[in-house]
Amino acid sequence: MLKSGICIFTIALFFCIGPAMAQKTDSVKIDTNLLNKYRINPPKNALPVRIRPILLTPQPIPVTTIDFQVSYWRKSLTAGLNLNQTAFSNNWSGGGVSSFALGANFDFKAEYNKQPLSYTTELLLIYGISKNKGQFSRKTNDRIFYDNKVASQLSKKWYFFGSVSFESQFDVGYQYADGYAPLLISKFMSPGYFTESIGFEYKPVKYIDIRLGTGTARQTFVLDTTIYHNIPGNYGVTPHNILRNELAFQVVSTINKDVATNMNLQARYALFIPYNNFSQITHRLDATLTAKVNRLINVTLNGTVLYDITTNKSVQASQGLALGLIYKFPN
Repeated sequence: MLKSGICIFTIALFFCIGPAMAQKTDSVKIDTNLLNKYRINPPKNALPVRIRPILLTPQPIPVTTIDFQVSYWRKSLTAGLNLNQTAFSNNWSGGGVSSFALGANFDFKAEYNKQPLSYTTELLLIYGISKNKGQFSRKTNDRIFYDNKVASQLSKKWYFFGSVSFESQFDVGYQYADGYAPLLISKFMSPGYFTESIGFEYKPVKYIDIRLGTGTARQTFVLDTTIYHNIPGNYGVTPHNILRNELAFQVVSTINKDVATNMNLQARYALFIPYNNFSQITHRLDATLTAKVNRLINVTLNGTVLYDITTNKSVQASQGLALGLIYKFPN
């Protein structure tokens, strides 16, 4: 019985294992990477997508405008006051005379520069007076000078210019001589000068200006005809007349430079050559050296050298030294 059971089991096992061993191996290769890709990131179902247009509406943004103003003007003003005073008692053994002197100056200058045009105006006022005990007051300085110039740039350093200037004095002027009464020799518009000039201007550096007035006309006024006999030449005006016209070649050179710390030099040289009379050439040099002690105190040394045959055949000169107050704007 047992033997027959074993035989049946053996026959059944043979029929089960035989077909499995006889089955062929599958020849199709499977990309496991692709399977892993879809296993990790399975594809999503394609769902309908609704795209809505984006509407952009411009919105104004308030912007604060910065108020920048370009100024082509440059202005400067210098005002000075000089005071000198000495006093002695009546019994002062060293001798001396009490005196008082006052001097004032005002210098305003404005420049407009907008290429290629430029405009410059300058007003210079100077007056000084002194009083010694026992004497009448006498002026020590007196000048009115007003200059206007318009120029057009031709090249980097050359300009074509036209200018008009006026020069005279405030107060009466006397000539003093020992033993004689003071002699009146000048007053306002006696003399007075108007000068019109056109020509070429050369500016080699910022602080130097040279004008070559090839076409220059000057009118000399002596409105007080009673002083003609008091001064030789009557300022070039024919006696009993009040006006003289001249055509000339003129050179005007100016310098304005800080020569040291807190020290400024200003100088103006004018050469006037009449076309009809080369013997009456006029030279004038005005120079001022200002040393600034502090913001308000300054020491000023000024001088003038003049050669004008219509007033004197010799060279004339004046000089002054003063300590005083000065205000300059912009400071």
